[in-house]
Amino acid sequence: MGIKSTLNQNPSLEYLGIEDSIVHWNVSSEELSRIAVEKGMATRTRSGAISIDTGEFTGRSPKDRFIVKDEVTKDAVWWGDINIPFDSENFDVLLNDVTNYLSAKELWARDAYVCADRNFRVNVRAINEYPWLNLFIFNMFMRLEESELERFEPDWTVISAPGFKANPEIHGTRQHNFAVLNFTKRIALIGGTGYTGEMKKGIFSVLNFHLPHNRNTLSMHCSANVGEGGDTAIFFGLSGTGKTTLSADPNRKLIGDDEHGWSSDNTIFNFEGGCYAKCIDLTEEKEPDIFRAIKPGALLENVRFFEGTNEVNFADGSTTENTRVSYPIYHIDNIQKGSIGSNPKNIFFLTADAFGVLPPISKLTPGQAAFHFISGYTAKVAGTEEGIVEPQTTFSACFGAPFMPLHPTKYAEMLSKKMQEANVNVWMINTGWTGGEYGVGERMKLRYTRAMIDAALNGELNNVEYITHRVFGLAMPTSCPNVPTEVLSPRNTWSDKDAYDRKALILAKKFNDNFKKFEDYASEEILAAAPKSQL
Repeated sequence: MGIKSTLNQNPSLEYLGIEDSIVHWNVSSEELSRIAVEKGMATRTRSGAISIDTGEFTGRSPKDRFIVKDEVTKDAVWWGDINIPFDSENFDVLLNDVTNYLSAKELWARDAYVCADRNFRVNVRAINEYPWLNLFIFNMFMRLEESELERFEPDWTVISAPGFKANPEIHGTRQHNFAVLNFTKRIALIGGTGYTGEMKKGIFSVLNFHLPHNRNTLSMHCSANVGEGGDTAIFFGLSGTGKTTLSADPNRKLIGDDEHGWSSDNTIFNFEGGCYAKCIDLTEEKEPDIFRAIKPGALLENVRFFEGTNEVNFADGSTTENTRVSYPIYHIDNIQKGSIGSNPKNIFFLTADAFGVLPPISKLTPGQAAFHFISGYTAKVAGTEEGIVEPQTTFSACFGAPFMPLHPTKYAEMLSKKMQEANVNVWMINTGWTGGEYGVGERMKLRYTRAMIDAALNGELNNVEYITHRVFGLAMPTSCPNVPTEVLSPRNTWSDKDAYDRKALILAKKFNDNFKKFEDYASEEILAAAPKSQL
């Protein structure tokens, strides 16, 4: 069951091996912001939010994410380049050295939970070296009532020590930074990096193992919202494809922007209590909900300011393109009460196609939906991970492979079954390039993407004419309200049609090459959904 604390609102951390520390428990977001500024760790911005720099790492480091291989995980986890095994003895040495490092320090601790549906709630205790890390936990995890703190028992513990640097020869890490999950001790151990997203995605990985494996509940890397009529929509996609932006719809109530469960009771529930949005080139005009959420209590990361002011220059990506802001979900006015919805009526797969090949919107058959969910194609956006400086073609199974401990087909089988039972419409949305590949064409206009999604949600695409993509076999509407007709067929946006066809076949080959590792698990219907290899 892992390491347990005493039933005490403010327990000692000696049970973790952390001794003689000054521990500040469950400090308010206002106090954490003030303390971070007073300690010189943060800057108070004009909007009242605080801004910090995460240091050496401004994105996740997937090659330094590990899972302890032991009796709990050895036969369940899909081991490989994504889920990298870590020796349990090395973990014990690393944990001991981290807790010794944190001993006699001033620390910030918080008790919280994840999963809005109480049937699936997981209690999380976070121990942080810096106050702004604890503010991130306040924003992103779900907040407890005062009465709930008195008898809190953590199911999982997150320990974040950016100042501790591992020794690979001693600890078995790749380099000095690390994020290690131990499913037996139920500890997420993070060090050598101040990037807050490692804590968030660590617990997401925990839920992606626990819920499908133990609770028959699908975990999803998606955003979700609800219309006035109670219809739920789900948006799958990797970072930078538009999950946060497109789910923050003034005409629909937000369930959550990144991580959800779909239960056997047909509930869609948020894992988190906040939003973690990219804010490069953010403007109030383009993304009013996110822009207005950046107020006291919000935490900005790695942004820069207009010279001589404390006004954020959102266009400045000189430190990283992966500038971020976290804020509690109640900073958004239009939110779904309880962060729970019912079975979805529409599911959107978001991709940022750097080839400029895929249609801006297309309707998928069940076989195509399964094929593209397993494929999880997009282009990694600059700054999201260390070393990514321009969009790169990638396939990330289930639109979230870096956080999925189980085999991708486990999630795909569960999603396929649920989609068929709920009789949902499945759409693919290309938020990437049009009129040419990256460097030649331009990024799809946000207002067009929003108009296409609105039309799908409102049923305005139910009775229009569709044509079939020559290579990918996708059904493309020939008309859509508030969208120029020529935009809907990507081939029409290219001046050189032969060049488009060549590029489409190149991308098709990448899809088919990637899918070879899943062919043995796929049905004939799914295999038939693969793109053509020639015209």
